[in-house]
Amino acid sequence: MNIAGFQSTTLLDYPGHIACTVFTQGCNFRCPFCQNASLVLPELYEELLDTDEILSRIKKRRSIYEGVCITGGEPTMQKDLSVFIKKIKNMGLLVKLDTNGTSPDTLEELLSEDLLDMIAMDIKASKESYMRVCGLPENNKLFEKIERSVEIIKNSGIDHEFRTTVVKGLHDCDEIASIGEWLKGEKKFFLQVYRKSENIIGLLNGKTHYMDTPSDKELEAMLETAKQYIPETEIRGEDI
Repeated sequence: MNIAGFQSTTLLDYPGHIACTVFTQGCNFRCPFCQNASLVLPELYEELLDTDEILSRIKKRRSIYEGVCITGGEPTMQKDLSVFIKKIKNMGLLVKLDTNGTSPDTLEELLSEDLLDMIAMDIKASKESYMRVCGLPENNKLFEKIERSVEIIKNSGIDHEFRTTVVKGLHDCDEIASIGEWLKGEKKFFLQVYRKSENIIGLLNGKTHYMDTPSDKELEAMLETAKQYIPETEIRGEDI
């Protein structure tokens, strides 16, 4: 596993559980609003952490932890992901996977082996805008895999959520309506609020001039729009 970060305790990354978070290195998206540039851009990669050492740290605190969140980057790009998860499951811990949905085969494999207890998938934009918002060519064939992953997760039978980071300049009520129609029938959908930081990919590329944090009024409008399709939609990262 290419592990570039480890958070020893979190109450947020795995909702309802005391957990730790493992950050993998590498991603096949280039979302301009991504806050984890050092995990995504090869020229910013930091020294990897020793996988056995991370497992040892988790094992020492397994009486405290209820679960482990594996995020990125994009974890499904790691060839030994299933091996790593099996070692965590053998400790008696729950596993939550954060993914961008570009590897449906990996999701099916992990689910077939009962290695996942929760999946969180980022929905970057509407179907029509997806690749552009991800910073990739619009003819990129990854979107077919993303659509397949959405269906796999919907029908997985395990706890899951979909979430969209809303960015002024990229998302509006029409975008949210299109996403809502796509995910209609789901129980959990979260709008996460974009925040500027020094580690934003677009900032490093000098292309953040069109991106900003939505106002409270804009967030409220997007929330009400999403609720028309998924009534229990919530906002993360802002009080309105």
